[in-house]
Amino acid sequence: MSRLMSLVLTMGFAVALGGPSRTQDEGAKAGKAGSAAKDAGSSKDVKQDLLDLSKQKWLWMSECKVDELAALFHEEAVFVHMGGAMTRVQELDVIKGGTIQYKKVDIQESSVRVIGTTAIVLNRIRLLAIVGGNEVTTPFMVTEAYVQQDGKWKLAQLSFTRLLGS
Repeated sequence: MSRLMSLVLTMGFAVALGGPSRTQDEGAKAGKAGSAAKDAGSSKDVKQDLLDLSKQKWLWMSECKVDELAALFHEEAVFVHMGGAMTRVQELDVIKGGTIQYKKVDIQESSVRVIGTTAIVLNRIRLLAIVGGNEVTTPFMVTEAYVQQDGKWKLAQLSFTRLLGS
């Protein structure tokens, strides 16, 4: 499969998972009444916790807080960058060693889907980073998959998909 076709399929998958924006999703839930609204409220709390955790992760990445990241990352986590896939240990080494320096993340849109003990967080971002000594700003759709383990959310997968024309 061509590299372009892979990129198009990945972007299509990310967009399909995105669904309505967080604002649209919250607006739709606000119109519900009774026990459904009560259930949506608890679901909303979980979703907000996941959004907060995702934001905290970006802060830890920019501050090179590998101990906090190590606690967040699942032992079997996979990280997909434009240059390839990495294990948990490799990702932590890249952050610790400064191979990629996450300087600033502008989160433009976020959404969360919770499916049982798995959560998918999508963030449309503009990332300012230093890669190979060069400062670059790149638009990405970032897919984060979290799983519950011992009552805590663990990051099991993180993928960067570069957005074209942004």
